[in-house]
Amino acid sequence: MKILRFILGDQLNPQHSWFDKIDSQVSYVMMEVLQETSYVQHHIQKVVAFFAAMRNFAEEKQKQGHSFIYLKLDNESNLQSIPKNLSFLIHQYHIEKFEYQLPDEYRLDVQLLEFCKSLSIPYESFDSEHFLTTRLEMKHFFAGKKTYLMESFYRYMRKKHQLLMENGEPIGGKWNFDSENRKKFDRKIPVPNPPIFENEVEEIYQTIQKMNVKTIGNIDLDNFEWAVTRQQGLVLLDFFLKNCLKYFGTYQDAMDTHFPYLFHSRLSFVMNVKLLSPLEVVRASLDYWQEHDSEINIAQIEGFLRQIIGWREYMRGAYWANMPQFAQLNFFEHQNSLPDFYWTGKTKMNCLSHAINQSLNHAYAHHIQRLMITGSFASLAGVHPDWVDEWYLGIYIDAIEWVEITNTRGMSQFADGGLVATKPYVGSANYIHKMTNYCTQCHYNKDLKYGEKACPFNSMYWHFYDRNKSKLEKNPRIGMMYNLLNNMDSKELDKILKQAEIYLSAINDL
Repeated sequence: MKILRFILGDQLNPQHSWFDKIDSQVSYVMMEVLQETSYVQHHIQKVVAFFAAMRNFAEEKQKQGHSFIYLKLDNESNLQSIPKNLSFLIHQYHIEKFEYQLPDEYRLDVQLLEFCKSLSIPYESFDSEHFLTTRLEMKHFFAGKKTYLMESFYRYMRKKHQLLMENGEPIGGKWNFDSENRKKFDRKIPVPNPPIFENEVEEIYQTIQKMNVKTIGNIDLDNFEWAVTRQQGLVLLDFFLKNCLKYFGTYQDAMDTHFPYLFHSRLSFVMNVKLLSPLEVVRASLDYWQEHDSEINIAQIEGFLRQIIGWREYMRGAYWANMPQFAQLNFFEHQNSLPDFYWTGKTKMNCLSHAINQSLNHAYAHHIQRLMITGSFASLAGVHPDWVDEWYLGIYIDAIEWVEITNTRGMSQFADGGLVATKPYVGSANYIHKMTNYCTQCHYNKDLKYGEKACPFNSMYWHFYDRNKSKLEKNPRIGMMYNLLNNMDSKELDKILKQAEIYLSAINDL
């Protein structure tokens, strides 16, 4: 029986059971299509990295003896649509059965299901064999609950996979060392230079230009820094363990204008396209920590572990438990457009200028830059979640909807009303100054709430809480904010709110 197996660009799992044996009756197909480059405007580095990883993967599997059909973006027979290309290939090669791995994006899941229903031949779907949970495992775990709690799910995952556990108890005596993971970066500590991989991407870039794909951001073709093969991913993992893990937990929330990566692993792209599995990354990290536990305290490894088996699996679980309705949620009924400077980085606010320009230049920002700088400001500015989703999904190299939308519409924008996160994540200049060096060279004054050069975060912060009082004042996690707001001098509050309204009315000029 002639079988055609379809592999998406984020299903590059070299250890998938599909590849356990070479079968002359099985052909694999991968494709670069305008359908996928155009559903949002992506960062140029993101498109290049996906195509480079896909091409390398197909080439490696072909060398191993597997039969691969690969459609490049500018191939004359490329119909630029997944269903159209698949229909053409099934007819051309007289395919008798179609197989595919379950997509991790809802829209592709629906598209492939509809395509399969139109087929006159048998079809079958398979798990991608990557995640530590099934699609609906978290939904069943929280069955009957109105809200989710990541900490409960994280403990469940630790127990299930026996990670950092001993005799049924968490090693170190605590489940979570997050309170030790919130320090401002100490400039006395040397920051290692991350490895730069020699990937030839000029041809891919020229193809993207030739096909008039609209992208955002910048790219250095001579120094394309991202890992796009499994081997490069393993090199990156090894570098992280040897050079960054000992400081990761302590400074995972810190931000500094001189160091875009600090001690972060930059493994999210190779993991999200499945070149590395979460379990192998976690086990390698635990093995290294156990061999060097005298140098690396438990707060570092626990913080890294929590990111992968906690947040990563939690966000995927929330996605499949709540799509497609999740993509329509707008708890605060925000309606404003995303400020223009999110696309250019041209703003007098140094924190936003740095975080956005870093994103435009590197297709990267770590989780706190995304949550407490760009995400926090979008919330304070009352931006419609659709615009926030579109920006985050496009600009970051690791952004695939299952992980993007739950982090933005859920945690960052609180558009789900508290399903994913227990409180809105917004901050004033006080938080930004505490965790960064952004405020030291800013046009605005971090200490002022109103008046000339008052930091916009300060007045907009209180405006956010004031306008959303009916929705938030009963939230126990932010009761202190409303105590402060309610006890504020009325004249002082009036000045603050008026300042915020001035800024909100001229948001693009900030």
